[in-house]
Amino acid sequence: MDTLQALPLLIGSSWTSGINLYLTTAGLGIAHRMHWLNLPGELDVLANPLVIAVAIILYIIQFVADKIPYVDSMWDTVHTFIRPVGGFVLGYLALSGAAEQ
Repeated sequence: MDTLQALPLLIGSSWTSGINLYLTTAGLGIAHRMHWLNLPGELDVLANPLVIAVAIILYIIQFVADKIPYVDSMWDTVHTFIRPVGGFVLGYLALSGAAEQ
């Protein structure tokens, strides 16, 4: 997959990771394992069952945390810094092999 083909996936996954990083990670990993899409660069690490399991567990924790008022505020405060880093990592991994082509 060349850089131009990876660009829509890069933009979409980076944007959705800002909304929900764990669901994006699990969704991309599951889609790659089911052969629905080919992940570019080093993103194939997301298809590891352990990565998918951790992402789903963290998504469930986030879902429950959103229902408890003070926990929700604390969770969102911490994830204000985690979400942009997660989007950056997804983008970096997606384009990690682009310079070699």
